[in-house]
Amino acid sequence: MTARLLKYILPAFLLMACRQQTQKTAVQPEPEPEPEPTYRWGVCIDSLDILDGTIGKNELLSNILLRNGVSSKTIHYVSLASEESWSVRKMQAGKTYHILAKDSVPQYFVYDINAVNYAVYSLTDSIYSYTGSIPTDTVLKHVSGSITSSLWNAMMEQGAAPDLTGMLADIYSWTIDFFGIQQRDSFSVYYQEVYADSVRVATGNILAANFVTGGRDHYAFRYIYHNERGEYFDEGGTSLRRAFLKAPLSYSRISSKFSNARVHPVTKVVRAHHGVDYAAPSGTPVYSVGDGVVTVKAWDTKGGGNYLKIRHNSTYTTEYMHLKGFAKGIKQGTHVSQGQLIGYVGATGVATGPHLDYRVFKNGTAIDPLRMDLPAVDPIRPEDMPQYIKTISPYMEMIGIPVNYNDTINNQQRDTL
Repeated sequence: MTARLLKYILPAFLLMACRQQTQKTAVQPEPEPEPEPTYRWGVCIDSLDILDGTIGKNELLSNILLRNGVSSKTIHYVSLASEESWSVRKMQAGKTYHILAKDSVPQYFVYDINAVNYAVYSLTDSIYSYTGSIPTDTVLKHVSGSITSSLWNAMMEQGAAPDLTGMLADIYSWTIDFFGIQQRDSFSVYYQEVYADSVRVATGNILAANFVTGGRDHYAFRYIYHNERGEYFDEGGTSLRRAFLKAPLSYSRISSKFSNARVHPVTKVVRAHHGVDYAAPSGTPVYSVGDGVVTVKAWDTKGGGNYLKIRHNSTYTTEYMHLKGFAKGIKQGTHVSQGQLIGYVGATGVATGPHLDYRVFKNGTAIDPLRMDLPAVDPIRPEDMPQYIKTISPYMEMIGIPVNYNDTINNQQRDTL
């Protein structure tokens, strides 16, 4: 082949080879992308079967796992491991759980602590436990309305969350007597709702509210002040919470604490003692722990002797038992102030010696006076008012407060001089 002929054949051959290579490359299929692994509760569940269930009455974790083929030895180690996260002893009847199994062999047990939080227990050779939570979104909601029959009904008519009524009542429990609300009283509330996977799972905090009763506005704004939790203050920085006295008397010692099962010192019968006994000399003055109205002044036929009951608001009532006598002017219907003398320590009724049996009721249920969350009553300090107003000003505008912010700060500072 002559050099002249190669001059023409070689370029043509190379062009044809290039085209064939291009066509060959073009028909190659694209590799399928690897599917993203699916995680739930922090576990890859792609190869696992999920069995859902509900914990029955008096049912233990061991009962559930044993009938699903988990050995007693593994259950023992799971119980030990759970102490570092969520103890299996805290599991409650009615809560949901999930067993994650591979080839019918349980690999994980998941307990739903609530709608958001969960606990995971590994059942494999490497036994461990941990807690987690599903991602949530918080949405600002607003509800308002007028009362025609009750606050509860008015809230439900506006589509509010069922627990919002109690939350609002707690905020205003020291400033509004909900037994005295009337028709045409009204409310406006800005609050949070928590969603998980687009499903409402909880009511968040009330951020701002106004309750109008008797034609008077009662504003409340949530603000974190000198602690890690939110307190509620009005537009002038005054706390909505009012404190009880820590104790209704000067006492020598606490002779008996709040208990659901106490051996009575006289009858020797085991029964609940839903109060605190303060041992003190006979005649020691007893004071009301807060402002309120005397609702009962009587003799307790069940062993309490002379006793008083005082209603402080629509939430809290206190009771004072075994009194030697009552202070002058104390009778049913009497309005008393915090720290006012109401009676004297005695040993009337069934008692081994002089003491005061002091009881606190919240919404009609006895609570431990020593574990009460005594509210802070300090107002926002003058030097902190600018930051307070700056923080709550968006909600002040939402709720329609007819005040000038600078006037609010100046008035608060003048009142504290």
